[in-house]
Amino acid sequence: MAVAEKSSAVDLYLEGLQHARKAEIERLRALILATLPDLVETIKWNAPSFGNGEDDRITMRLHPGDRLQLILHRGAKAGADDLFRFEDPDRLIAWAAPDRGVVTFSNAQDLAAKSTPLAAVLKRWVACTTR
Repeated sequence: MAVAEKSSAVDLYLEGLQHARKAEIERLRALILATLPDLVETIKWNAPSFGNGEDDRITMRLHPGDRLQLILHRGAKAGADDLFRFEDPDRLIAWAAPDRGVVTFSNAQDLAAKSTPLAAVLKRWVACTTR
């Protein structure tokens, strides 16, 4: 499977980003691009976001402070299907809503420890939320 081409807009955004966890942000970005090479990478909500064209599925949350989270969602607006459920056997996701989850990375070691199960979760998330 080929690795997706990095977006020049995201490259420019990251070049100018002043963030205490910039190295982790770049590692997380590389993991997402390698895991989901067909996604389109953009900047939305002042952070890298990944989706199928206009339909965002995964967005980094970098602010406030030195936060590093991934928001798993079904687009910019919450889904109307209140029956949506997603299995998370590794318990990486904290659910903000039935169709919107948050994965938090406390430090570089936490990101490294979660990388393998996270890749599997991201593949399943995109498969389950893409029409």
